Amino acid sequence: MKYQGSCHCGNVKFEAEGEIASAMSCNCSMCQRKGSLMWFIPRDAMHLLTPEENASTYLFNKHLIKHRFCPVCGTAPYSEGTAPNGDAMAAINIRCIEGIDLESIPVHHYDGRSL
Repeated sequence: MKYQGSCHCGNVKFEAEGEIASAMSCNCSMCQRKGSLMWFIPRDAMHLLTPEENASTYLFNKHLIKHRFCPVCGTAPYSEGTAPNGDAMAAINIRCIEGIDLESIPVHHYDGRSL
């Protein structure tokens, strides 16, 4: 299935393709503050509908994940990184996807704070 999403103001828009079987809630210092529910997909399954430079990047800790956010409204719709097998991946914040029932998606909790 193909989904569309964006930041709050629409400055950063994307499409993502796949099945949202579950989402992950992480308690690391960044994710806990953002409140994201992340859906992991191959990076090539996500396509930006706005110019890449519309999103700013925040790096912290080991600088392995590009936390992308809108510099206008501050919303963080996705992050980019590398899966353990070396493939490029995207972590889509499903709270930024239009028209889905968040309550119907199982959420798994990940202890990122302990890493």
